[in-house]
Amino acid sequence: MMDNGASGYLLKNATQEEIMEGLHAVIKGRIYLSGEAADALRRNSNDSIPVVTSREKEVLELIAEGWTNNEIATKLFVSANTVDTHRKSLLNKFSAKNTASLVKMAAQMGLI
Repeated sequence: MMDNGASGYLLKNATQEEIMEGLHAVIKGRIYLSGEAADALRRNSNDSIPVVTSREKEVLELIAEGWTNNEIATKLFVSANTVDTHRKSLLNKFSAKNTASLVKMAAQMGLI
């Protein structure tokens, strides 16, 4: 997006303060990236570490603690299907065959 002319990027979970900070930066002619977006770009430059969203990271941490999909769903106020979708996305991003290998790889990469 930045290569195509965007002056900034905010994630949908940006706070009001972060939105205002981004707007002021762009108005002054600067480029603005939210903290999480900048982190994602830095991680993306290292192809060995998959880019995960903040919600996927939350789910990953709870999976690593041994929580079930239903327990995670209750804690995060989402459906069990949503948690399952995040789990499948994580398995895909890490090219993991199962949850145990997912957790092992994430720990080795310092994500959890």
